[in-house]
Amino acid sequence: MSERIETDVVIVGAGPVGLFAVFELGLLDLKAHVVDILDRPGGQCAELYPEKPIYDIPGFPEIKAQGLVDNLMAQIRPFEPTFHFSRMVESLERQADGRMVLRTDDGTAFLTKAVVIAAGGGSFQPKRPPVPGIEAYEGTSVFYAVRKMDAFRGEDVVIVGGGDSALDWTLNLQPLARSVTLVHRRDEFRAAPDSVKKMRGLVESGAMKLVLGQVASVAGEGGALSSLVVKTSAGPVELPATRMLPFFGLTMKLGPIADWGLNLHENLIPVDTAKFESSEPGIFAIGDINTYPGKLKLILSGFHEAALMAQAAKRIVSPDERIVFQYTTSSTNLQRKLGVV
Repeated sequence: MSERIETDVVIVGAGPVGLFAVFELGLLDLKAHVVDILDRPGGQCAELYPEKPIYDIPGFPEIKAQGLVDNLMAQIRPFEPTFHFSRMVESLERQADGRMVLRTDDGTAFLTKAVVIAAGGGSFQPKRPPVPGIEAYEGTSVFYAVRKMDAFRGEDVVIVGGGDSALDWTLNLQPLARSVTLVHRRDEFRAAPDSVKKMRGLVESGAMKLVLGQVASVAGEGGALSSLVVKTSAGPVELPATRMLPFFGLTMKLGPIADWGLNLHENLIPVDTAKFESSEPGIFAIGDINTYPGKLKLILSGFHEAALMAQAAKRIVSPDERIVFQYTTSSTNLQRKLGVV
């Protein structure tokens, strides 16, 4: 175990509903840590369709998915949440005093009184590329997320993909690595135009390589990658590679949460509609991950669920404290927390 953090609430999932949960908890003076397997906030909105317009957010006739995420991040800034990106929750253990220890795959442990599962349809998990034998290098030379940039310093890095994650890490790792090669099946990219422009500039200056094709095989010994072969239209190309970052998209799975002892229904978490609490006290589920009679899988429904969840979580974290309902429009106390007075 590398780290142990004590907090009021742990939120699993940094999508729009998880982000708004930070706001509702913050109004009640509850400190939240947020864990997400992705490398940035926003969940599906940021990862799958950042430019897609959304038309059913109250007060916004139209807003792009990334714009919604940006607004939510600005809204929760006064509460200073701590984010733990590129981490997957693994285990949850109930303690004798009723608190819970939640652990992530990097060894971090959270001691908390309440857990909020806001993981959408489940955790995003990276797709493994169809390359024979790649499993032998995973975790030592092949990685699906960057946790520490220094692990790539002085290495021959091959990044595979054409989306924002691939381009972002190409640009971020290029100054550190001995060499960087971006491999994509075609000369068109789904990333931000500015990132693509910067990448092409590095290619033109000789600071990195761009190879159009698909990875066909990998080579190395004892989990240490040494090279890989890319199948191109002109024939196979062998590249030096001591680190490989494949970004082949994501799949949705409930993951280790399925082993937490919760009642499940078709991979969803049944909850009540007063507190949005699961079958386990202190474990809440909001957003697309939950189910109840009349459930609508809408972001605005998740926002409503977050508000009621926060009231219930406050009673668990601070059982002796009297809760006074207040409106942000009229409460100077809440406005002071938000930094508007």
